[in-house]
Amino acid sequence: MRALLLGATGLVGREILRLLAAEPACERVIVLARRALPEPPAKAVVHVVDFEHLERSASLFGADAVFCALGTTMRQAGTRERFRAVDFGYPLAAARLARERGARHFLLVSALGASARSRVFYNRVKGELEDAILALGFPGVTIVRPSLLLGEREEFRLGERLMMPLGVLVPRRWRPVQARAVAAVLVQASIHGAPGVRVIESSQISQ
Repeated sequence: MRALLLGATGLVGREILRLLAAEPACERVIVLARRALPEPPAKAVVHVVDFEHLERSASLFGADAVFCALGTTMRQAGTRERFRAVDFGYPLAAARLARERGARHFLLVSALGASARSRVFYNRVKGELEDAILALGFPGVTIVRPSLLLGEREEFRLGERLMMPLGVLVPRRWRPVQARAVAAVLVQASIHGAPGVRVIESSQISQ
């Protein structure tokens, strides 16, 4: 399997890269990132690209499975327009390029509650992206909808720190999940998953 990874510097993306690098079934990992990665694994080929103009890097999108762990927060984005560009525009542009070049499986990190009909802007954008990806006609699509993600982030997030000791008290559907568990679900789906659409809810992710 040749894998393409977007979002390798994020919490889930780092774990996906680590697992793919150790997976015998994965021959190569093409990583598209906004900045260079410190000490990438030997199996990874890292390309620094301009996500505003992904079409300029179209030749890099030849892969069997595409992992998309791109995402930001409203706080980081600053505006709804910028948030939508990162969480909808970039992933969809990447998916189109990959589909045009024969990718057969698209694996997406979405979010709990994602729905194009949601009244919550964040969830609505995530749901609209899911629908847009499905419309591209990939033979296989795997969508995982994690709740609050736990792991070692580069930036401090107060909400996650507050939820960590309370996680066991929260109903399973909303319980925080480890980023490494989310990554493991996606990597296993890329290797063993049959064609078709799979939506994996947060409560289905084994910790």
